[in-house]
Amino acid sequence: MAKEREKKLFVGILGNYASELKLLLTTLLLLCAVATFLQFIPSRFTISASDLRFCISRVQSLTTTSSSSVSHLSTHEESKITLPPPPQPSPSPPPPAVEQDKILENGIIKRAFNPYGSAAYNFITMGAYRGGLNTFAIIGLASKPLHLYSKPTYECQWLSSSPPHTPITTVGYKILPDWGYGRVYTVVIVNCTFSTPVNAGNTGGKLVLRASTSGGGDTNFNITDTIDVLNESPNSLDLSVFTSPPKYDYFYCGSSLYGNLNPQRVREWIAYHVKFFGPKSHFVIHDAGGVHEQVLEVLKPWMELGYVTLQNIRDQERFDGYYHNQFMVVNDCLHRYKFMAKWMFFFDVDEYIYVPPKSTIKSVLDSLSEYSQFTIEQMPMSSKICLSSDYGKTYRKWGFEKLVYKDSKKGIRRDRKYAVQPRSLYATGVHMSQNLAGKTTHKTEGKIMYYHYHGTIAEKRESCKMLVNSTQLTYEKTPYVLDTTMRDIAGVIKKFELKMIGSRLQKNRQ
Repeated sequence: MAKEREKKLFVGILGNYASELKLLLTTLLLLCAVATFLQFIPSRFTISASDLRFCISRVQSLTTTSSSSVSHLSTHEESKITLPPPPQPSPSPPPPAVEQDKILENGIIKRAFNPYGSAAYNFITMGAYRGGLNTFAIIGLASKPLHLYSKPTYECQWLSSSPPHTPITTVGYKILPDWGYGRVYTVVIVNCTFSTPVNAGNTGGKLVLRASTSGGGDTNFNITDTIDVLNESPNSLDLSVFTSPPKYDYFYCGSSLYGNLNPQRVREWIAYHVKFFGPKSHFVIHDAGGVHEQVLEVLKPWMELGYVTLQNIRDQERFDGYYHNQFMVVNDCLHRYKFMAKWMFFFDVDEYIYVPPKSTIKSVLDSLSEYSQFTIEQMPMSSKICLSSDYGKTYRKWGFEKLVYKDSKKGIRRDRKYAVQPRSLYATGVHMSQNLAGKTTHKTEGKIMYYHYHGTIAEKRESCKMLVNSTQLTYEKTPYVLDTTMRDIAGVIKKFELKMIGSRLQKNRQ
């Protein structure tokens, strides 16, 4: 009886399936007939022979599928009915035809050139930020040859989330802040300034960048990439940030950190500068591969206290720019935190900002408040010479505590670092900005300086290679003089670190 019921169930299923298949085939044949009839009716809408072939091929495909399904049912009566497999994805478009060399009628051989791949991306975005009610900055990389030998253009569009949805468009003004140091890629800052405020009602919208090559690379083409660079959801825009006092008095934007860094040197640097700049300061560290586990261990306490933000930027290594793309990195930091800082500093983790006794960083910067930017004098220190009185104790001393000999060579131009009032800048560099509103001063000698311990940040072995007992000497054709300015305040910094984060880093060494 059970087998008889199964047999009747199978026959019923097969009958239903066959009737539905018959209806489907009839419908498809009717549609194909209509399509054939329409070929003979004059109209601006036509159906090509390829369309008819497609229609017939679908009928054949369904017929084949149905016959195989029926065969499967008759062979395996207890099997379940399965749907036909999903359609295969459309094949990739064929590659462009390869041009061949030709002999022209005048006997000249016309050579063929066949391009493949792409030498560099048109635009690579890192960030996009508001600069006010109607202005934005887009930070990224672009092909350096494109900008050297062509004239790429940028157009900015604002698309509102609420009616009317008419786009607002403006020409994007480009800034190239890396002074030609770029390699395959150069840094591009696109300024988008609209004639009227956008998203003033806080209803949301998005900023779109249209980056056009304008014939660069191949003059037969003007390729335009349309890029969504910034989205603002409804009620997410805080307009008060543009007029409120900044959260921090002093802000550090660090260059790209890479290589096998010495965690002890990083430990000393961050403890010193948190003490130097005080509680209303913040430090943004950019990890381009240099923040390994031991370095992260010395930064973690300050991150937990809210003094440090660590950004992983290792993916930028895919794009060959100058010095781990540090020009792009500092510009992103400038615009990302532009309205959070009164003063923004740009220097490296082997450099220590210093102001003379009887002055403070606040008093010095107050005296420079009329300037949008000022540069800072360098004090280059030896990375090898130490005092003989430290013999046997150098491994216990901090780097700026034991390296006490300053390069005293006269009449040479040394690199300077700088600080800015960030709301006055459109773009920035590594040693100074050339794109700002307001004045710049370089006359800061005696007011503020930085001690530079070049080459020590990646040195894992003992720094002291030579111990001397002299106030001045010449080493490797360079004159040095004894300068214990930083050594004299090392004890204060060590006590400050202990007070702030406890003894968790006390066992840390070179």
